[in-house]
Amino acid sequence: MILHLYFVRKFIYSFALVFAVFLSITMLIDMVEQIRRFKGSEIGLSDAFWLALLNAPENLYRILPLLVILATLNLFLALARTSELVVTRASGRSALRSLAGPVIAAALLGVFAVAVGNPIVAATSKQYEAVSGRYANGVANVSSISREGLWLRQGGAQGQTVIHAKRANLDGTRLIGATFLAFGSDGALISRAEAETAELTQGQWVLSDAKSWEFTGALNPERTARVEPRLHIASDLTRDGIRESFGTPSSIPIWDLPGFIGRMERAGLSATQHRVWFWSEMAQPVLLVAMVLIAANFTMRHTRFGRTGMMILLALLLGFGVFFLKNFAQVLGENGQIPVLLAAWSPPLAGVLLSLGLLFHTEDG
Repeated sequence: MILHLYFVRKFIYSFALVFAVFLSITMLIDMVEQIRRFKGSEIGLSDAFWLALLNAPENLYRILPLLVILATLNLFLALARTSELVVTRASGRSALRSLAGPVIAAALLGVFAVAVGNPIVAATSKQYEAVSGRYANGVANVSSISREGLWLRQGGAQGQTVIHAKRANLDGTRLIGATFLAFGSDGALISRAEAETAELTQGQWVLSDAKSWEFTGALNPERTARVEPRLHIASDLTRDGIRESFGTPSSIPIWDLPGFIGRMERAGLSATQHRVWFWSEMAQPVLLVAMVLIAANFTMRHTRFGRTGMMILLALLLGFGVFFLKNFAQVLGENGQIPVLLAAWSPPLAGVLLSLGLLFHTEDG
């Protein structure tokens, strides 16, 4: 038990070291990028640092499996240089027993990352988008999904238009039970339009069976209301813009994601991307375990055997391969090419089984 705790402590120290190095590099690169991006806004060094700090959690969270494999390589190379692995094997402990501590630590790290790190990333990414949006000095087109249906907002030179719909098609370009509320630059309500359906075409919404009211200078808007079979409302929204405005699944805390998926499906939108992300997050601990096992296969050997550089390169290539396979399967799942559970769980499980098979082949177990 003492030896297991010793390996766990060494693994945590190694991971903290790798994490700190990548955090420093990420912050420096991102600060330069923020200054370049907002050079017209006269952004200061402190503002660039704040933006980079808000963006750092998401950047590091994306490469968490790669940080784990680098930390594992550093751990076992250090143990090999000090001959601690040789002493451990000489005492009768097998490779699998020696790996118990780092594997459990990696699994717990994955659970912590999903349960705590994921909400932190969601919060900081939202704050980053809000702060960067202010520096960009642009009018944002945003959307949200609630129990009441789908909400959209589009900007223009005259002001803002808030759009509400009871339901929508998969990409949000066809609305059912739509209401359009136009506000002026001073925030006053200018007009309102309701329609059975509204369809987004090139540069405009086409409302069918619509009724509109004008509130500017009208004492009784109902008297001047118009009923039209087709009504056109200018819009700068696009199909891709609506899809992107729903936000990436990573911007939603994992605890709120099941409810958000339910609201999307009740609104008639496709939640496949969010489902794939949810189950990929659930499989994150298994993926981190796979990275530990992959790195251990190539570094649980004494340095006097030589070819240490080649072993590190092979471990990194295999780890990058599993990481790429995970992202590739996620894309296939989001496009509906393979089932959601298969897209989320097959790469981590394949990495664990492959590394265990290689370990059984090379070690006496």
